[in-house]
Amino acid sequence: MPVINTYNRQKAVDYAEKWAMRRNPKYLDFSGLGGDCTNFISQCIYAGCNKMNYTPVYGWFYINSNKRTASWTGVNFLYNFLINNKTKGPYAIETDVSKIELGDIVQLGDITGRFYHSLIVTKIEGQPSIETIYISTHTMDFYNRLLNTYIFDKIRFLHIKGIL
Repeated sequence: MPVINTYNRQKAVDYAEKWAMRRNPKYLDFSGLGGDCTNFISQCIYAGCNKMNYTPVYGWFYINSNKRTASWTGVNFLYNFLINNKTKGPYAIETDVSKIELGDIVQLGDITGRFYHSLIVTKIEGQPSIETIYISTHTMDFYNRLLNTYIFDKIRFLHIKGIL
């Protein structure tokens, strides 16, 4: 079993605070190319783990707009990477809202079960619930927006367990 390192939740949240309402010039803004939400979430996760997985196709990395994995910018690809990663970089489990912490990821879906939006948890007031979690995201940029102000059919919560 690889060594498991701690995910620095505060660094992920600090990154979200700094860049939620603007763009880091080190990364392409995908807003006009289908959305920038998962690109931004990957940047936040990277700020909290400082380790990419350079495995071609199935890894999780960004070198530039032409050298990146689908998991860096695609909602379902990020989910699949985080849930299935066993080699290098961050990994997560899908969990109940009550177990969510700062720096964890929320994904929203439609009635067909297609997930289309990624958000990072940047504030929690009290026990974690839809009514107490605040998120930050890109595409439609928000910093510390209450999760219960979104309209969605499906929701999933990804708790980042650590870094391999």
